[in-house]
Amino acid sequence: MAELESLETAAEHERILREIESTDTACIGPTLRSVYDGEEHGRFMEKLEARIRNHDREIEKMCNFHYQGFVDSITELLKVRGEAQKLKNQVTDTNRKLQNEGKELIMAMEELKQCRLQQRNISATVDKLTLCLPVLEMYSKLREQMKSKRHYPALKTLEHLEHTYLPQVSHYRFCKVMVDNIPKLREEIKEVSMSDLKDFLESIRKHSDKIGETAMKQAQQQRNLDNIVSQHPRISAGKKSKKEACTSSELEVKNTSPMSEQDSGILDVEDEDEDEEVPGAQDLVDFSPVYRCLHIYSVLGARETFESYYRKQRRKQARLVLQPPSNMHETLDGYRKYFNQIVGFFVVEDHILHTTQGLVNRAYIDELWEMALSKTIAALRTHSSYCSDPSLVLDLKNLIVLFADTLQGYGFPVNQLFDMLLEIQDQYSETLLKKWSGVFRNILDSDNYSPIPVTNEEVYKKIVGQFPFQDAELEKQPFPKKFPFSEFVPKVYNQIKEFIYACLKFSEDLHLSSTEVDDMIRKSTNLLLTRTLSNCLQNVIKRRNIGLTELVQIIINTTHLEKSCKFLEEFITNITNVLPETVHTTKLYGTTTFKDARHAAEEEIYTNLNQKIDQFLQLADYDWMALEPGSKASDYLVDLIGFLRSTFAVFTHLPVSHLQHLPFFGKVAQTACMSACKHLSTSLMQLLLEAEVRQLTLGALQQFNLDVEECER
Repeated sequence: MAELESLETAAEHERILREIESTDTACIGPTLRSVYDGEEHGRFMEKLEARIRNHDREIEKMCNFHYQGFVDSITELLKVRGEAQKLKNQVTDTNRKLQNEGKELIMAMEELKQCRLQQRNISATVDKLTLCLPVLEMYSKLREQMKSKRHYPALKTLEHLEHTYLPQVSHYRFCKVMVDNIPKLREEIKEVSMSDLKDFLESIRKHSDKIGETAMKQAQQQRNLDNIVSQHPRISAGKKSKKEACTSSELEVKNTSPMSEQDSGILDVEDEDEDEEVPGAQDLVDFSPVYRCLHIYSVLGARETFESYYRKQRRKQARLVLQPPSNMHETLDGYRKYFNQIVGFFVVEDHILHTTQGLVNRAYIDELWEMALSKTIAALRTHSSYCSDPSLVLDLKNLIVLFADTLQGYGFPVNQLFDMLLEIQDQYSETLLKKWSGVFRNILDSDNYSPIPVTNEEVYKKIVGQFPFQDAELEKQPFPKKFPFSEFVPKVYNQIKEFIYACLKFSEDLHLSSTEVDDMIRKSTNLLLTRTLSNCLQNVIKRRNIGLTELVQIIINTTHLEKSCKFLEEFITNITNVLPETVHTTKLYGTTTFKDARHAAEEEIYTNLNQKIDQFLQLADYDWMALEPGSKASDYLVDLIGFLRSTFAVFTHLPVSHLQHLPFFGKVAQTACMSACKHLSTSLMQLLLEAEVRQLTLGALQQFNLDVEECER
């Protein structure tokens, strides 16, 4: 048993020794610990020492075996050390020589290195400057354009700078400064362009009057040209072709307004009577600010803001333009200036409409025009009502027609203006009637109410030329001779014709048909005859101090004027080319007017006679208590009968020129005599039946009977 344990211990120690020999020194601790953990470490130490001795013997054997080779190696190694020392010295010497020889090369290489570095830096700098210089040039160009107020090119330059050039050099500090300034520059361009727009709006506000005046001159020239063309169609053929050629070429060059074609036609006509060339709106106002501002705001994406601002400002200006001055009705210049401003405003808007895309549109223009039309018509109605001068009303009508024709040439509807002119026509007729009332009063007041004497053929023909009178008997009579009527007959007749001419002048250029013109003239003439002339004649007839002779002459005059009515009908027919037989043609009421005046004169004769009889009867002084009658009729009655005889002698002793009126005057005299006798008998009866006559004697009755018998005789 003891032997077995001894064998196991020996085997274990052998294993540990092998492990110690083969294990790394750092890991030998666990192995030695296993030895100390056992009880046979003494024996292990013995075995370990025995093993060390074995190894020492083997090392010694090996050293003894290789010692000679070791000595040889050491000897060789010593030799090599000497050679190595020599080689080291040679290398050191060679290195020193090489260093001495390479100093210049090193310096040259160092210089070459610096040159290459500089060259690389220069090349890089050139590349960077190549990128930066266009940016700086563009920025300099931008500042120069802004300085010279070329804002739209400046904005284009700014766009190129921002989107094309700056992104290539965005890492530089100066570019960042530029990028930060771009919004400020844009805002500055907007502000400056808006300032230019405000100046433009102020400019067109000041120039509207001149622009309108120019446009109306052009319209007047065009109308004159149309009249010339209509009167001389052959002569105008060549000129028309030239006009068409010029207008077509001008329209190819620029598209301005609907009047451009018309204007070029006006200015190219070779007519000695035409005025000098009249500049257009684009010649009077520089429209470039509004174009620039529109483009700038469009590029900046603020076009709607610009359009809204422009339209708002123009609406304000339109309201100012459409407000008439308070004293406009006093002179034609007041109306002309008012129309010029309105025309100028819409000529500018029409120009803007046709030269910009969308800044103003047709709906906006139509809205402004509707407002302008209503305000203009209202202003004209108000101010024209104050006008009492027919010449001013006629000039105003011509001005309104020119105003309407001018705007119609630009495409604006003007029918309401012509409708309003028909209203003014009624007012014009009233002013004419007032004027002719004064004219007729002057003629009637200045007339001598005696036949017109003529001493020679020349005067005779002159009067016959003024008034349509034909009398074969009078023509046969030798000079001197007399017309049956007084001077107011040809004067009144001519004034009626002048009135008709004045009415015709107003109807010109109103685009009325011949029937409408004829109807208008006839209605106005009827008012002149039935109201104005009739009132004037009635006033003359009713005058307090008018005599029988004057009344007789008035009867003769109205008879001739009544006969002349058919010639007035022919006169109107000739100037209107509308036959009297045409349906709905108004007839002249002159015949009725003169008949009424003649009847009024007759009644006035009868009334005057009765008044004279009353005056004589007031002289009657009957003594109702007289015992004996007188030997003759009363003195007042004798005087009354003498007055009546002399009065009726006027009818029986008419001049030769009145012979054709004898039947008529005989009837008047007969009626007057019957009226006077009836009135006298009634008045005499009233004397007897007066309340104051309470009693009378036979002698008084016999005297009264003598007076009645005198009347019968």
